[in-house]
Amino acid sequence: MSRPLEAKGNLPVFCADIGGSFMKFAVSAMPGALTLLERVPTPAANWDDFCGALSALVTRHADKGDPASPLALSIAGLVDPRDGVATSANIPCITGRRIGDALSEVLGRPVLAANDADCLTLAEVNEGAGRGHDVVFCAIMGTGVGGGLAIGGKMVLGAGGVTGEWGHGPILNTMIEVDGETLHIPRFACGCGQSGCADTIGGARGIERLHQFLHGCEETSHGILDQWQAGEAKAGKTVSAFLELIADPLALVVNMTGASIVPVGGGLGSVTSLISALDVAVRKRILNRFDRVLVTPALRQDDGGLAGAAVLGHQGVRP
Repeated sequence: MSRPLEAKGNLPVFCADIGGSFMKFAVSAMPGALTLLERVPTPAANWDDFCGALSALVTRHADKGDPASPLALSIAGLVDPRDGVATSANIPCITGRRIGDALSEVLGRPVLAANDADCLTLAEVNEGAGRGHDVVFCAIMGTGVGGGLAIGGKMVLGAGGVTGEWGHGPILNTMIEVDGETLHIPRFACGCGQSGCADTIGGARGIERLHQFLHGCEETSHGILDQWQAGEAKAGKTVSAFLELIADPLALVVNMTGASIVPVGGGLGSVTSLISALDVAVRKRILNRFDRVLVTPALRQDDGGLAGAAVLGHQGVRP
C-alpha cells in the first residue's frame, strides 16, 4: 500500500535517472518543469560510493531545492511495492536493499524509487503521448521488451513490483504466414529461463535473432531496419515476421488492460515507420477497434526516466 510523503507544500523535487553506467540528475521546480543539472558515472558496484555520488549531487545543487525536497529515482531494476526492496542486475549494490529508506537515512530527506519503465509510463501519461487518457500501457522495445501500466495518471504497482512485463511468458506463435509462406519459428531461449517469450523477438536483439534464423546471416538491428525501409527483400521478410509475432502479445495486453493509448519507448520506439506498421497490426487484432492511432512513439524518449521520477516526486507517494 502507498502512503503519502511528509512534505511541506509543493516543494521542488530532485530526481535522478540511474542506469548501470551513468546517472542523470535534475530538479523539477513544479509539475511539468524539469531542469537537467548533471550527468555523472554510476558507482554501480559499491553502496557507499553510490550513496556518496547522490549525496554530492544533492549538496552541489542544494540551492535549487529545499532541505525537505524529496529525491525521486528512476532505476534500471525492480522495486517491490510491499517493502521497497530493490533488485537490479545493472546496479548490483542496490539489490536486496530497501532503497528508499536506506537512501533517506543517508541523505536526510524523503527518497522514492521506481523502475525505469514505470517512470517512462508516468512521464507519458502525465506529460507525453498518454496525456488525457485514463488507461495507458507503455511498451518498452529497446534491447529487450518491458512495459508499465498507469491508470488515472498513477502507476499500477503489481506483486513484487512486476507490472506490464509483457516481454516474459511463453506466448509467441511458432507458425506464421508471411507473404503466402508458412514459417515455423522456434521458441528461442530467454534470459528469464523460459522459452518463447516476447522478449526473445520484440527488441533489437530479437530482430537480429530472427533475421539470423530466417536468412543465416548476422546483421545489426539498425542495418535490418535501414534495409527494410529501403525495400530490401530479406529485411522485409524479417520485419514482416517480427510484426506477425509481436503484434499478438501486444494486442492481448491492450485487450486485458483496456489501454486507449500505447506509447512505445526504447530504441525501436524511435523508428516511426516500424511503430506505424505495428500499430496497424495490433489494431487488426484487438476487440475494441480504434479508428485512430493506438500504438505510437513515446514523446518523452530522451528524458522519460527523469520526467517520470519528477512526476513520482510531485505525486508524493512511495511503497
